Amino acid sequence: MSENFNKILDGLESSAQKISELKDIFLANLVMLSEIPSPTFGEEKRRDFILERFTEYGLQKCSFDEKSNALAVIPGITGEGNILLCAHMDTVFPEKTDHTVAIQPDKVMGPGVADNGVGLAALVTLPLILKKLKLSFNSNVILIGTSRSLGKGDLEGLRFFLDHSKMPITNGICLEGVRLGRISYSSIGMLRGELSYKIPDEYDWTRFNSVGAIVNMTEMISRILEIPLPRKPRTSINLGAVEGGSSYNMQAMKAKLKFEIRSESEEMVESLAVQIRNLADEMASKTGSEVLFHEVARRISGGTDFSHPLNTRGREILNKLGIKPRFSPSTSELAAFIDNEIPAVTMGITSGENVSELDELIHIKPLSQGLTQIVAMIQAIDGGFCNAN
Repeated sequence: MSENFNKILDGLESSAQKISELKDIFLANLVMLSEIPSPTFGEEKRRDFILERFTEYGLQKCSFDEKSNALAVIPGITGEGNILLCAHMDTVFPEKTDHTVAIQPDKVMGPGVADNGVGLAALVTLPLILKKLKLSFNSNVILIGTSRSLGKGDLEGLRFFLDHSKMPITNGICLEGVRLGRISYSSIGMLRGELSYKIPDEYDWTRFNSVGAIVNMTEMISRILEIPLPRKPRTSINLGAVEGGSSYNMQAMKAKLKFEIRSESEEMVESLAVQIRNLADEMASKTGSEVLFHEVARRISGGTDFSHPLNTRGREILNKLGIKPRFSPSTSELAAFIDNEIPAVTMGITSGENVSELDELIHIKPLSQGLTQIVAMIQAIDGGFCNAN
């Protein structure tokens, strides 16, 4: 069996060269996809474009489901297994954001090109890549552009598909734009939450400590930062965004804090959530304002072992391509596979910068290697080289 897998490794250089010949088609797909606004819960236009591409390439079962996932199938010779490739369609940018994309000789710049225009472009270009490489598989390859993945979407699209699919999934590969070399196979405990602070319209501004929403939210942030975090299990609290106020001469009536708790221990995640919730209740009691704790998303820890054949083969493919593997737990679509006990990995396709910023960009040169690794992973899974004993 290892001898047959070595044939896949030996063919990587040739595959990368042939895939590079499809660069212009890939970049065209990337630009067109990235210029379609696709905020969470508003992915329909991007979904329709993806389905048009799937239909043009002659794929089977091109459709969308109740959650607006874009679906298609590359039928296998025997159809004995089902390999699912997914890339999320939504972005962090509102629909009114200017989504214009600029291509330069060595990079592509624009909102969402890295997260996750490249992943989606890989998904829709894959049928042409397989045709170029003259590859077919025994397994069915299911392609899905997932909806409602980010933020409050909480992986709703992929969770729905996995819960309702009549095709049992053998393995999954999650496509992310960056970073090349990333190979995630596990998820840590995570909670994303929001603290919202609202001063009622009838608030008595003569009362003691009436300083407005921003100052009181700042105090809560200070209190959160004072919470002791253990070294083991590894734990962190990330304060991701703060919103509040409207003008120079107005007392802020509202403020919001978006945060994320991560830990190797689910018990620690819950403990920290309780402490932050208690801070909110204390502040509400102290100020007479409405202070609410809202849980946006949660992940449980889990995944496959480092030594699982799926991960081992992934590392071997990256090493053969001369790419240093980067191991990090994931809170992306991988978590949905873990919940359903399906072996899966998340892989990055190229290098990039300024992710989630308006000047987000990706580098063009590494794309052929990134796409080659995805094809090789499908070959390895289809060949039975990633099966656990």
